[in-house]
Amino acid sequence: MHAFYLPPDAWREPFILEGMEAHHLSHVLRMAVGERVLLLDGAGREGEFRIAEIQRRQVLLEKLSELTHPRPASGVILAAGWGKAARRGWILEKAVELEAAGLWFWQAERSQFPVPKDIRQQWQAQLIAGAKQCHNPWLPELRTLSGGMEELVQSARDVSHRQVLVESGHQAQAFLSEDRLAKPGLTLCVVGPEGGLSSREVDFLQRAGFEALTMGPRVLRWESAALMALGLHWWSRQSSLI
Repeated sequence: MHAFYLPPDAWREPFILEGMEAHHLSHVLRMAVGERVLLLDGAGREGEFRIAEIQRRQVLLEKLSELTHPRPASGVILAAGWGKAARRGWILEKAVELEAAGLWFWQAERSQFPVPKDIRQQWQAQLIAGAKQCHNPWLPELRTLSGGMEELVQSARDVSHRQVLVESGHQAQAFLSEDRLAKPGLTLCVVGPEGGLSSREVDFLQRAGFEALTMGPRVLRWESAALMALGLHWWSRQSSLI
């Protein structure tokens, strides 16, 4: 069943798809009145709908059923040091597929460019596209933190567990494992940009209560470390559902 996105503030009678969602349904997929679709609001709600009417710029839908998913008991927020744009779209997709609770881009000392203060509409569109593809009812919280490690620490005040993933050149307290990511509540995992974290950043985060964890002696690209963290948590959650 084809999935479409309807924002939470638009989830009400009459149910109407507009803009690109309506265009995709009627002009790209060429769906017809009477066909059924899946709607997601990105906040845990999904529903099955019937296409009631297709107009020029909007599609009217009739709700058949609705389901609200409870928020997962554990979740990982990935804080990735700001870097080149080459793999940014990739990590946005993976964050949705692997059910990240949040994705924060933060200004690291070795970031090559300033992190923007606004949330770009294109990034949110990529998250939505990923959610529709894998039918994830929850969109990750997207943030940009331009204030460096100080703002990162400030933003992490309400997070239950805080971790920084360090390279082999830094002293680690333990090895990253799935049981450390599956603890109840939110876990913040910090990874550096291309070039890694500086010693000053690692020391600062540890003094702020972050646990320094390693993934072994190999030097991993930032996207490999990020994928491993999200994947370990996803695996632990799937294992518990069986």
